[in-house]
Amino acid sequence: MKRHGSPLKNLRSKCDDQIGEPHLVRPSPRVSRRLAEPQPKKCVLYSTDGEKSAVICNFEKRGWHQVPSVNGEWNFYWACTQTCRYIFGIDQPYRMRSDQIINHFPNSMELSRKDLLIKNIKRYRKDLERKGDPLAQTFAHTMKLGIGGTRYMHLDIVPMTFILPTDYNLFVEEFHKNPASTWIVKPCSKSQGNGIFLINKLSKLKKYAYEARTFYPLLSRNTSVISKYIDNPLLIGGKKFDLRLFVLVTTFNPLKAYLYNEGFCRFCTEKYDHTDINNVFMHLTNVSIQKTNQEYNSIHGGKWPVQNLWLYLDSLRGGGVSQILWRRISETIRHSLDAVAPVMSNDRHCFEVYGYDIIIDKNLKPWLIEINTSPSMHATTPNDRMLKSRLIDNVLDVIVPPGGLPDDHWDKSPDPSLLTNFTVLKPVVRKKDAPAPLPAVAPHGHSLKKRRINSPKKKRTPVAPPVAEAAAEQTDDEEEEGPIKSSKLQRATAQAPPIVKTRIIHR
Repeated sequence: MKRHGSPLKNLRSKCDDQIGEPHLVRPSPRVSRRLAEPQPKKCVLYSTDGEKSAVICNFEKRGWHQVPSVNGEWNFYWACTQTCRYIFGIDQPYRMRSDQIINHFPNSMELSRKDLLIKNIKRYRKDLERKGDPLAQTFAHTMKLGIGGTRYMHLDIVPMTFILPTDYNLFVEEFHKNPASTWIVKPCSKSQGNGIFLINKLSKLKKYAYEARTFYPLLSRNTSVISKYIDNPLLIGGKKFDLRLFVLVTTFNPLKAYLYNEGFCRFCTEKYDHTDINNVFMHLTNVSIQKTNQEYNSIHGGKWPVQNLWLYLDSLRGGGVSQILWRRISETIRHSLDAVAPVMSNDRHCFEVYGYDIIIDKNLKPWLIEINTSPSMHATTPNDRMLKSRLIDNVLDVIVPPGGLPDDHWDKSPDPSLLTNFTVLKPVVRKKDAPAPLPAVAPHGHSLKKRRINSPKKKRTPVAPPVAEAAAEQTDDEEEEGPIKSSKLQRATAQAPPIVKTRIIHR
């Protein structure tokens, strides 16, 4: 039989002709699989809570289709925290399939709730101290503490914080040590700056004082945290600002976290004055608060790209300053994630995009202020819209497996080329540093010299030649004093002969 066309088409037509004729030989299963047409790629179905333009635009750009969330046919769910808790609830019969992924961990409040974050960080410090880890090194008790109020060299990432009303008595004891200090009170169950106020008098905390005297203070619904206020923030144009940075966590065991290289500064609308603690427009940087002020500019939204901040610092304080600050911020974020990793429910269906709020003081030290599990994806300015769109696009590149469909068997190790604008947050390692010198104690050379003069044993033993003694003293000074060693040697050599004569005459 003469064949026309490609061999594959002729074989397929021949097989079609033989269907229904039992006396003819049918093709083997292997040949049938080869002849079968490739299956169309399965479309990803997504669902969201609310209209988030940056999220939906990226889903539609990838060809995903939106479906309702009630029947559970979705593959990708960008949900709110309440929906996530409902899905993972004990009483909920629904169980996620292997091809489903959601954007929250079951107990993400361990990071976002302010009182739980402080408890986890304090436990993290104590655990490292018990292990003797160099990260848990502390300053001497004679050294004056900074604004943070802790004695840790490397773990002073959050200001001194107490939980009210449980730690009210401890707070009062600390407040009396410095009555002129300013503190900031934040409710644990609220967001967007609601319920935040500053105090410098104990009379403003009467309700917490009353609840602290009750038998069951932990049952109070008005739980808040009170922190030492950072009253020396870095100002630009006389205005206070903080940083909003985004961190992607794909798994907590092992911890795989990525810091997005872009972000923005949120500026206050009024110039900073630490004496006026009642004006929220000069202290709180939340956009939801600042946009209610008449001075709010809707064109730029009071936001500044973080790249502009790096250029400003490098031009003002020298090149390389921004890199040092970025490294400090990365270490601060990594410490916070390490603090909650042991208590997080590491579900294989989950990932998380956290919004970190960082304040920088005049010494370029970053302070962790707050962590948001649902950072706003609503755009207020064109630059804000483009930044968040790029963020979601890069997040999807990292969390979606190479096959394009969610898979719980994937080890969540993306190709390095897909980390377009992400920086891997590596574990913080500190070498064993020498103990910090105590400022109240005299240097080692002077204390040694004093012991030589007052030691009674040297009067009963032969005294070494004065020149050699002066040389020994000069060696100690050389290590600590540096350039002034030559003058001390000349002084010691000039005084040596009269000391020898007096000792010979005395004998």
